[in-house]
Amino acid sequence: MNTSNIKHVKLIIGLLYSDNFLEFENFINLITNIFGKIDKISPLFPFNYTDYYKTEFGSNLNRRFLSFKDLASPEKLSETKIITNKLEEKYSKNHKRTINIDPGYLDLDKFVLASAKHGRQKIYVGNGIYTDPILEYYHKGFNSFNWSFPDFKSNIYFDFFSEVKTIYKKQIKEHQQTK
Repeated sequence: MNTSNIKHVKLIIGLLYSDNFLEFENFINLITNIFGKIDKISPLFPFNYTDYYKTEFGSNLNRRFLSFKDLASPEKLSETKIITNKLEEKYSKNHKRTINIDPGYLDLDKFVLASAKHGRQKIYVGNGIYTDPILEYYHKGFNSFNWSFPDFKSNIYFDFFSEVKTIYKKQIKEHQQTK
C-alpha cells in the first residue's frame, strides 16, 4: 500500500474509570457529539497494573478504548487533548477526576497517545501537549517499547488495535480509490 498520500489517522480515545463511574452512557453521547460516530468499542479490560490512580479513582478500575469512524488530522491531536482535559474537569467531583481520557491515534506504523507531561521519548506538538509513542506495528504485529505503560506491554490490547488497523486500512484504500 502506498503510504505517501496518507494524511489522516484513526482517532482512538482510551478511557480509565472505576466501577463507580455511573455516567458512562451520558459521556458516550457527549463524546460522539464532539468527535463523531464511534466505529469500534473495545471490551472492558480490568486495569490492575499500577496503584497510581487509586487515590483519585479508587479501586476496581477499567480500561476501554473508543475508535472513531471519521479519520482525523494528526496535527489536531493537541487540540483533542485540550478538549478531553476539559471533559475530565467536567466529570470531576470534589476536585478529583472520575474518568481519565487519553486521546491518541493509530496510523499504519504506530499508536501514539497525547500527553501533557514531558518525557524523553515524547515529541512536543504545541499547546503544552506531547505525543507519546506507545506501540509500533512491526513484523505483522504490535510491539511495545521499553517506556510503554505496563498495560500496553502486556499485549492485552493488541487484538483490539489490530481490528482497528484493519478498519483503518480499508478506509485509506477507499479514500485513495475516490481520488
